[in-house]
Amino acid sequence: MANRTVFFVSDGTGITAETFGNAILAQFENKFRHVRLPFTDSVDKAHQAKRQIEHAFLIDGKRPIVFSTLVNEDVLRVLQAGHDYLLMDMFGTFVTPLEAELGIKSNHRIGRFSDASKSKSYNDRIDAIHYSLSHDDGQLHVDLESADVILVGVSRSGKTPTSLYLAMQYGLKAANYPLIPEDFDRKALPPALMPHLKKLFGLTILPERLSEIRNERRPNSRYASLENCRYEVKEAEVMMRRAGIKWLSTTTKSIEEISTTILQDIQPDRLIY
Repeated sequence: MANRTVFFVSDGTGITAETFGNAILAQFENKFRHVRLPFTDSVDKAHQAKRQIEHAFLIDGKRPIVFSTLVNEDVLRVLQAGHDYLLMDMFGTFVTPLEAELGIKSNHRIGRFSDASKSKSYNDRIDAIHYSLSHDDGQLHVDLESADVILVGVSRSGKTPTSLYLAMQYGLKAANYPLIPEDFDRKALPPALMPHLKKLFGLTILPERLSEIRNERRPNSRYASLENCRYEVKEAEVMMRRAGIKWLSTTTKSIEEISTTILQDIQPDRLIY
């Protein structure tokens, strides 16, 4: 059971604080209760947040940990004043030294999503999300020439979440196609994919893990049986190898790791900001 509370406080969405804080907390085996406090953008809201943090100390009996990406100095001072919690001011830790190094003051912009609707990259991501949703699981065959990448693999090998992550995070138009028994019988990729071989990237998975995942959805079915999973994975890998498609196993990899590997292969420039 978690016995210490971690707060992520921001005058924006809190996503930056939570992402950075979780990366640090992952280095420790402790279990934490996570609380995100977004849009803490006034002194009144800062006092409310502080009361909630201090209440957690009374309940847990241990000092809370607070990751802050507060930009507004008046709001931040409320959290800094007389407290009994560990305050990790991430912007203060990194922005202040950078100001000294660069010889300029930061713009104190609140969050990466400020004026997002006016950003071309933001609108590109929205378009990519729509594209990836409409081209999920092979449901739409048209406009595949617009795809940045087309993921292929057996059902439940991680194609859909990877496609959406690539769209949401990097603005890539990612379609995905399942390899199904009819493809294995024909010993060939779906015909709709043949003109786009250079855009294909394969995902595979250990049959044992695939069987576990499928049994959560269709327990005790032929679809989820270990025998069938072994057959499908083997046939899919043979097919991808024959077609010269690069592929990786998703068995022990996170969506972030899978996506980064794909980007390194198809569009390494997307890893440069």
